[in-house]
Amino acid sequence: MDKQVAEEQFIRSLRPRSLDECIGQSKVIEGLQISIRASREREEALDHVLLHGPPGLGKTTLANVIAHEMGANIVTTSGPALERGGDLMGILTNLQSKDVLFIDEIHRLSRAIEEFLYPAMEDYCVNFVIEKGAHARTLRYQLPPFTLVGATTRAGLLSSPLRERFGIFHHLDFFSVDELARVAKRSASILVIPITEEGALTIASRARGTPRIANRLLRRVRDYAQVRADGKVTEEVAVEALEFEGVDSRGLDRLDRDLLRTIATVYAGGPVGIDAVAATLNEDAQTLEEVVEPYLLKIGFLTRTPGGRRVTQVACEHLGLVLPEKNHRAQGQLL
Repeated sequence: MDKQVAEEQFIRSLRPRSLDECIGQSKVIEGLQISIRASREREEALDHVLLHGPPGLGKTTLANVIAHEMGANIVTTSGPALERGGDLMGILTNLQSKDVLFIDEIHRLSRAIEEFLYPAMEDYCVNFVIEKGAHARTLRYQLPPFTLVGATTRAGLLSSPLRERFGIFHHLDFFSVDELARVAKRSASILVIPITEEGALTIASRARGTPRIANRLLRRVRDYAQVRADGKVTEEVAVEALEFEGVDSRGLDRLDRDLLRTIATVYAGGPVGIDAVAATLNEDAQTLEEVVEPYLLKIGFLTRTPGGRRVTQVACEHLGLVLPEKNHRAQGQLL
């Protein structure tokens, strides 16, 4: 079986199906409970929902939960997959009343697809042109009421007309260690993995505030415990397993440390542009910006300035590096 397919099946098996099963994001869950209950009592489709935040925090999970709570089907696609108006037309015309259309990476929709989507979101209809020249005609096709759930890691890249057509906005933030420990224990119970409270907390503390990472680390620790220990995930086993995987006490992996070290040593602590760092590391700049940076910014290991990225004193202390004197003075002035 393809590794990516197996990983997706693993992730799906751990996803909650209802709002009551969801852990963390309490304000988001409470807001969705109110909106969904009101829509069901009025027997209407839920207003269109935009979910934004860093990867791995549950946007896809919440889209599926919304469909389940509304008693509706979900149709899933992504921005890059919708290349022509016909692609979206085929999906929209096959929706049933109150169905959920989930578009991941919605910020990557082309402008032509966006304009095709506007009347579908506002008036539940699509307009398409047949024939050409003097004989061109516009036909209007009525759609059943449906809910569009859009997910994005970069809400700022959405055009204003598209953003304004969403009635419900929710930002997903990083999880606390306690919430991630609950996620790890829930997943362990589903996978029948014996785990102690301390073992779950160890995994949670290194999961970068992200449930997807907590579940991935749990899987790696499970394998290590099975081969090198008695199969039980304790604090000691979790620490050994995660150190073996290259995940340190703050949840940093090799790429995180390489990025920080590169800025600290090659670029004298910064400031430096992300494209220059990506070229030095031979990594994709978008991957660094969307996957690596958010957590480093969150924990104060990295800062963004008008001149570029800077590594902080606390990051250097964690890595055992010395921040250049000029950079140290500059950070003191910023504070």
